[in-house]
Parts: sequence; structure tokens; C-alpha cells
Amino acid sequence: MRTATISRTTKETDISVSLTLDGTGAYQVTTGVGFLDHMLEQLARHSLIDITVRATGDTHIDAHHTTEDVGIALGQALKSALGDMTGITRYADCHLAMDEALTRCAMDVSGRPFLVWDVAFDRDKIGDFDTELFEEFFRAFAMNAGITLHVANLTGRNCHHIAETCFKAVARCLRKAVEADPRQSGRVPSTKGQLGG
Repeated sequence: MRTATISRTTKETDISVSLTLDGTGAYQVTTGVGFLDHMLEQLARHSLIDITVRATGDTHIDAHHTTEDVGIALGQALKSALGDMTGITRYADCHLAMDEALTRCAMDVSGRPFLVWDVAFDRDKIGDFDTELFEEFFRAFAMNAGITLHVANLTGRNCHHIAETCFKAVARCLRKAVEADPRQSGRVPSTKGQLGG
């Protein structure tokens, strides 16, 4: 089983993340940040990665530290569960529609972290959640997972829909990119013979 558990404690947050790559999309998420919980549930359900997140943080200040640190821990857990990445599909892309919103995601599980974020929100908040934190989450996730991640919103007016298409598009790409490719069995999908270095 490709699984990992990461615990991360700072003066700002206390976080535990467990995941199973070959799961069913089961989730147990409690971060103290309602909208983040909702998005992480979407990430699990549509990637078919089982995800458990337990986080407490200084949300009396705002949701920044909790959101970023959950991204860090989730990325570290993904990287750990992938191991040397032998036999994975590696690449994936997706166009994800939700009503008027359409978001494109492309991913390379390469061991080389990079984020291109081309998503704009015309509101500062969705409920109590600062929309600028979506980029912070995905940057922390990509950098710590060691993936190249491109996310671009192509159309959309409703900020909730835009955010949700981002998480669902990333989820669908994760589902494809980390799954076993039977034609790559026993091989790392790179002419270098390794990923991440």
C-alpha cells in the first residue's frame, strides 16, 4: 500500500495528515477552517485518495497559517507515499466544469516543484475564507509534494464555483498521474532513470 502519515507542529499549527494513494476517496477532515475542509473533501473524493487531516491552528488571527501548513503537510505526505515513483503514470491534465466555471489543470509528478497559478477572484472572501489563500495552499502543496502544477481558470463568475473547480481539477489530475501504469511496471517514467534529481 502506498501510504504515508505526516505530523507537523509549529508555534502556529499542529497538523497530522494521513493518505492512501490507492484508496476510494474516503476522507476525515477537520482543520477549523470550514471552507478549507470542504475543498479538501473534494480533493479526496475526486482523486480517490483516502485523506485524513487533523489540524489546529491560530485561526483567531486568520486562516493563513493553517491553510498553508495543511498544504505543506499534505504535499509531504504525497511525496512520501509516492516513494521513488516507480511505475506511475506521471503526467495528467484536465478541464473541469462546474456550471459557469471552467478550470484547466496540468500536472507533472516529476520531483521538480513549480506552481503556475492563473486564477483570479473578484471577491476577497468566500464566507470567512480569504480567496488569496487558495494560491498559498497550492504553492505549499506543490513545493512539498515535488510536483509541477499548472492551474488556470478559463471562465467563471461565482467564486465558490471557481475555487471548487480548481480543487476538483487538481484532484482528477492526481488520480491519473499517481496511478500505476501497467506499461511502466518496474520502471521510473523518465529517460534519466529517476525523478526528482
